[in-house]
Amino acid sequence: MHSDQDFGPTFSHLEPLIWNWFCPERPQIDPSLRLRRAIHASDPLLVSRILKSHPTLLHNPDTSPLGLSNTSLHLACSLGYLPIVRVLLSLGHDSPPNSISLNEEHQTPLMLAAREGHTEVVHELCSKWEWGGRSIGFRDLRGRDAVMETSRGGHDTCLQILLTFAGQHSEHNDSTSSNSTERILENADVDGNTALHFASSNGHLLVLRTLLAAGADAERRNVWSWTPVAYSATVQAEVYFKGLVAEVERRKTVRREVEMQRESKATAGSSVRLVGAADGEA
Repeated sequence: MHSDQDFGPTFSHLEPLIWNWFCPERPQIDPSLRLRRAIHASDPLLVSRILKSHPTLLHNPDTSPLGLSNTSLHLACSLGYLPIVRVLLSLGHDSPPNSISLNEEHQTPLMLAAREGHTEVVHELCSKWEWGGRSIGFRDLRGRDAVMETSRGGHDTCLQILLTFAGQHSEHNDSTSSNSTERILENADVDGNTALHFASSNGHLLVLRTLLAAGADAERRNVWSWTPVAYSATVQAEVYFKGLVAEVERRKTVRREVEMQRESKATAGSSVRLVGAADGEA
C-alpha cells in the first residue's frame, strides 16, 4: 500500500478554483444586487458601468422585506453619496416627465437626505430638479415633509436650504402654493405636530431659532392641545424658547410701527401736495 504522500503533493485544494475558472456556467450575482452594492460602496464609476449595461435598472426598487421599495436615488440620498446622486440624476432618475420617486411610506429621496442631515445632497436635489422646491412640500403617510424630518434631526443647515428654496418657489408662484414657506411651516403630521414641535421635543435650539425667524407659529397646538413650548426637552430649553418667542414678537411690533409711520408720512405728504395744487389753481 502506498499513501498519497508517497507520490508527492496533491492539488485537490485547487480543484474548486480550476472548476470555477473553466466552468462557463458559474453563478453570477444579480445585476440589481450588484447595483445596490456599488451604491453602498460609494463607487460612481461602477454604478455607471452597471447602468450602461442594464439601463432598465435605473430606479431598481428594493423588494426585500425591509427595503420599503427604496429606489437607487433613495439609497444614495440616505447614505449621502453626492457623486452617485449626480450620476443617477444625469441618467434621468426622477427627471421630467417622470414623477418624483416614492417608497412604500411615500417618502421622497429628499426626505431621506434631510432626515440624515446630508447638506450637499439636499442642496443638489433642490437646485438640480427642474421643479425646484416642488418636492419640499411632499408629505409621507404620516403627514411629515422634509422640513419636519430635518427639524426632528436637528440639522439647521439643511433646514435653511429647504426654506430658502421654498421661498424661491413661492416667489415664482402664489403664496397659497402648497410649497410656499408659509404653507410648509403650517404643515402638521397625523398627530398635529409641526416642525416646531419636533425641534422643541428634541432640544434643537438652532432649529427653533430658524423656524421662528421664518414665521413658524409658536402657539400651534397638536391633537392633544399641546404647544411646541410644552415639549421643551429641558427647563433651560423652555426658557430659551420663550425668550425667542418674545424676541420675535418684539420685532414684529417694531416692524408694524415702522410701517405705520411710513404710511402716515406718505399720506401727509400727498395731502400737502394736493393743498398746494389747489392753492396754485386759485
